[in-house]
Amino acid sequence: MAPSRPWRWPSINITPAERAGRAVLGFAIVVTAVVLLTSAAATLAMVLEVLLLGSGLDLVATGALGHCPLYQRLGHMPKSLRRPT
Repeated sequence: MAPSRPWRWPSINITPAERAGRAVLGFAIVVTAVVLLTSAAATLAMVLEVLLLGSGLDLVATGALGHCPLYQRLGHMPKSLRRPT
């Protein structure tokens, strides 16, 4: 069993403009998915709308936190957020 490390808040790795864009777009996607889910009849349509809802929630969460796990995995950091070495 590996030793547990204390949890720490993830670092901010997206710019303020991208954070705002993700939050606004994610909220619009969530609202759209909920509206579509209320009128869906086919099973495939419902599955796709749940996936749409999940992607919208992901955008809202990454926008609110300011941290993108994919950016961290790829080692991406916007130039405006880089610290001088």
